[in-house]
Amino acid sequence: MMNGIAMTAAEKTALKKKIKSEAKKFGMNLAGFAAASRWEEYANTAPEFYPRSIWPWSKTVVVLGAQIFLPMIETTPSIVYSELYNTTNRLLDESSYRIANFLNTLGHRALFFPRDGYGDISVLVEKPEAAFSQVLAGYYAGLGTVGFNHTLLTPEYGPRVRFASVITDADITPDRVTKRDLCKNCGVCRKQCPVGAFTPREDKIIADMDKHRCASYHQKLKNELHYPCGVCAMVCPVGQDRKIYGARSVSEGGMIHCRSFGSKNS
Repeated sequence: MMNGIAMTAAEKTALKKKIKSEAKKFGMNLAGFAAASRWEEYANTAPEFYPRSIWPWSKTVVVLGAQIFLPMIETTPSIVYSELYNTTNRLLDESSYRIANFLNTLGHRALFFPRDGYGDISVLVEKPEAAFSQVLAGYYAGLGTVGFNHTLLTPEYGPRVRFASVITDADITPDRVTKRDLCKNCGVCRKQCPVGAFTPREDKIIADMDKHRCASYHQKLKNELHYPCGVCAMVCPVGQDRKIYGARSVSEGGMIHCRSFGSKNS
């Protein structure tokens, strides 16, 4: 839909293909498409978080993903992983801005929702909820399924992906939601969590999560200049990226080195 004018199936296919091409050119590893109506359909969050509650003209959410390199997250908490995290954030915001701008040039309304959805980790300590869930957006866009540790697990990278979303009135054919859970329910993320934030449930794969405890630990790491944590994403066995790097690609001495230099209280 372009300002109320319906697009043909061929036009939708061509636009979707072009957006994927642009996303790849901007360095994005993943791109998925969700109908904005899926937020109401699945109702996994309160109505005020629905794209159409914020921007009523929303029809499609384009979700972009940038991978987190295993050899760097394996040093967490460290300045090495912190810089990787910050770099993927910059790439995501810039790429999603460019995609939204590209849609604008075609006559579509479009904007991007930043990758985190909160101003600073200290905000989450007091109120542990962001303004928008990129995890749910990625799930609705068919990029993966939500795992035990509340992250989006993708076939390509497991949970080692960062996301941002472009919201538009372009009526693009959505991707199918992934039905088969990718989470192995192995419990590794629960066992390795530094603050024991996850409690298993019998009725579903996704754990109960102490978000305050998690956010408080991240605040501590940020004060020490090697934020964020990322342990639950690091240890997750899901993802084709492990075929490249193996079970563990950093030496014990290298891990200690990266944690011991470049940040406070290491």
